[in-house]
Amino acid sequence: MTDETKKHGPDEVTENGAAAGTPVPEEATPEEQAAGQEAEADPVEALRAENAELRDKYLRLAAEMDNLRRRTERDVKDAKSYSVAAFARDMLAVSDNLRRALDAIPAEARDGDDAGFKALVEGVEMTERSMLSALERHGVRRIDPVGEKFDPHFHQAMFEVPNPDVVSGTVVQVVQAGYVIGERVLRPAMVGVSKGGPKAPAGGEASAPAQA
Repeated sequence: MTDETKKHGPDEVTENGAAAGTPVPEEATPEEQAAGQEAEADPVEALRAENAELRDKYLRLAAEMDNLRRRTERDVKDAKSYSVAAFARDMLAVSDNLRRALDAIPAEARDGDDAGFKALVEGVEMTERSMLSALERHGVRRIDPVGEKFDPHFHQAMFEVPNPDVVSGTVVQVVQAGYVIGERVLRPAMVGVSKGGPKAPAGGEASAPAQA
């Protein structure tokens, strides 16, 4: 053993008091020390911040659930209202054929003395009324736009009728009745539109479709 070893011993002590070869822990920066002291000194603030974050998440989740509920209710309502749209559209074709058959009967035949023929006509008319009544119970309504301003959302123009006494763009004749279901157009009305008359007031909006 050398004199140097005898003097200092097996474990040499450095200037900071740590034994030679022992890793010295790094000192925390002033910012880290301040953060640690603040966390230790004020745990209430940390709890408040956490509570505010959880409350914000809860409010967002509640808003999303409310929006989902409203969308679901609207979808269910639309499904109930418009589920019969395709079927109703097909039934309108049957109603049209019944009306064409009735319109094709000559007036003298209607006024004749044939009781059986009169009963047949009345039966066809009753069938037409019953069918339209059933469709109406399911939200299908007939529109009669005569005298209204032409609206491409509800009407389909088939021809123009020159008439200097009627405001241009007014429905003056209905070739085929239109129908709506709820707030949607089931079938637009096929109409004749006036032309050659005075112009409609600027900025005038089309009126809502009238019910027959």
